[in-house]
Amino acid sequence: MNADPKAALGEDLVRRICDAVDAGFDDQIAFLQELVRRPSVRGQEHLAQDLMFQAMNERGYEMDRWKVDPKDIEHHPGFSPVAVDYAHAWNVVGTHRPRNETGRSLVLNGHVDVVPTGPLDMWTDPPFAAVIKGDWMYGRGAGDMKAGVVANLFAMDALRRAGLQPAATVHMETVCEEESTGNGALATLVRGYRADAALISEPSGGKMTRATMGVQWFQVKVRGHPVHVAQAGTGSNAIQAAMDLVPALKAVEAKWNARKAGTKHYDVHAHPVNMNVGKIAGGDWASSVPAWCTMDCRISIFPGFKPEEMQRDIEDAVRKAASGHPFLSNNPPEIVWNGFFTEGYDLEPGSDAETVLSRCHERISGAKPVDYVATAYIDSRVFVLYADMPCMVYGPICEDAHGFDERVNIPSIREATKAIALFIAEWCGVEPVQA
Repeated sequence: MNADPKAALGEDLVRRICDAVDAGFDDQIAFLQELVRRPSVRGQEHLAQDLMFQAMNERGYEMDRWKVDPKDIEHHPGFSPVAVDYAHAWNVVGTHRPRNETGRSLVLNGHVDVVPTGPLDMWTDPPFAAVIKGDWMYGRGAGDMKAGVVANLFAMDALRRAGLQPAATVHMETVCEEESTGNGALATLVRGYRADAALISEPSGGKMTRATMGVQWFQVKVRGHPVHVAQAGTGSNAIQAAMDLVPALKAVEAKWNARKAGTKHYDVHAHPVNMNVGKIAGGDWASSVPAWCTMDCRISIFPGFKPEEMQRDIEDAVRKAASGHPFLSNNPPEIVWNGFFTEGYDLEPGSDAETVLSRCHERISGAKPVDYVATAYIDSRVFVLYADMPCMVYGPICEDAHGFDERVNIPSIREATKAIALFIAEWCGVEPVQA
């Protein structure tokens, strides 16, 4: 069967593929639990990537595993600054190659890195226990986005269980650094992995992602003048001085939110641009006026704008605020761009890939997917902006991503896996599985 965006899969084939997903679903959930139990926070991505490499290798895919090297990608316009050691920043790609390349090629992408857990005592259950309660699996990364990574793997398994395989090249990518720079997905592109379309199985709740924001990370570093607290009035408190700069940063946020009326998809959103002070550290001793303070911040930017525009606004705002400050005017803060430095994008409707995925979703759920406009970062920008590839973002239902008791809805994993399997079959076409 060749891929044709105007020709849907026959009912018998749809039933075979869906039955094959059901037949493997218990194994899929067990594998997801094993993956969630590997705490692949930044710097420990290899804990998950070892499992993914083993799983794809056992299935006979052509394997590629490499450590992301900033020197290989720093020339690229989509590169984000690196401020940490990449000793365990591994990418894994397993490639399926057909006997006869008659369909359209595909990238199936997902990230294995997860954000920190926060205080463990604020979780109901240990964050990497992968506990199942009713229709939900709980755990850091369960929804964002290990359930989607596993759905990609088991969607391909389902085709094979049904006696079929894609009649086109499929690159199954599991990447690092999605939660901090986007450099993992970028590294796959620089390494040469491209296709006629891409699908990222992020937890979209069955919705179709229409646009994403660009994101920038930066640090504001302030130096104070330490003295004994008994003479606090003669020193300069770096923590307090850093806090004095926050209103200026929030003013930049307000300025950019005021521009939403000129955007394609964010004009009706209540507050699309968010400036967040996500981490603060400073001082050395309770009885000493603090000599230093570092604030780690995040802000976002609308599609169509370059991150350098936001960079200028942030640096100008901090410079002006410091110039009127009694201490910072002579001790200017330092700004360091230390992570995400990315553009957003608008996904134009009407691509063949969207048509096919929408049809597959409707066959499983009974309803057409609705559009979703993201105010966060997604790796899809790599494929859309820098490879001119249509990239669908589609996956299960997740609640409290990045929060306590993150969870993924198990019935939605089943539905998403079926829709992804149908999408692979229709987009790539199918041929009998190789003996």
